[in-house]
Amino acid sequence: MYKKILVPMALDHGISSQTLAIARTLSAPDGRITALHVFEVPGGSVSAYLGKDVIKKGFDRAAQILKEKTVHLEDVATDMIRGNANRKIVDYAIEHKFDCIVIGSHKPDLSDYLIGSTAAWVVRHAPCAVHVHRDS
Repeated sequence: MYKKILVPMALDHGISSQTLAIARTLSAPDGRITALHVFEVPGGSVSAYLGKDVIKKGFDRAAQILKEKTVHLEDVATDMIRGNANRKIVDYAIEHKFDCIVIGSHKPDLSDYLIGSTAAWVVRHAPCAVHVHRDS
């Protein structure tokens, strides 16, 4: 059983309810679960064309979706940060001293073998246990 579990959530993958349920199963009776979404701001010239107001609306919409996905779970805290999902998930786990990460994954394709998926990167770099859930 884990005391502090981090559940990174890609809001468009449709498996967040499953990863949250897994986290609840793995949690100690007095454990804490945090659902985290990393908002990746478009890089380079794309941001210049979008403008700050469009990016803020995207961030606010993502925050609303995160809230909708977790509002019925009283024992789950939420947080949103900006940056590269791979690095930010691991940095967040280190900074907040999580002892487990429950992360969803998709079936890998060729690009994952060349570049690596977020889940694979987290597994390789996280300082704690990582439970990977692959949706079938």
